[in-house]
Amino acid sequence: MANDLLVLSYSGCSTCKKALKWLEAKGLSPRVRPIVDEPPTLAELDAWIAKSGLPVRKWLNTSGLSYRALGKAKVDAASEADVRAWLAADGKLVKRPVLVTPSAVLVGFQEEAWERVFSKRG
Repeated sequence: MANDLLVLSYSGCSTCKKALKWLEAKGLSPRVRPIVDEPPTLAELDAWIAKSGLPVRKWLNTSGLSYRALGKAKVDAASEADVRAWLAADGKLVKRPVLVTPSAVLVGFQEEAWERVFSKRG
């Protein structure tokens, strides 16, 4: 059952650790993909952004060094295609964790939202 769950995570991220502990407490063992070593591909991003229902800019980790290096002005002026390309090139730009299930894609860990996804799974 848990093999249909994927979490893109960063080992140094306290929110990712909290999310993985939450899943473990639910008896779930997702596949964990290191987001820095294996950022989402452009194809994955296209599918996952659509499935998440969020605009592409909500996928940005705005508190990270990679975002600060780009600068808010550059990000604000960028096209959505540029932002997707940056996300695919630098996993640290992606807000994390990213939870991919057959029915939903969630960005960041908000326990209530994750609970809703798993309550629908039966």
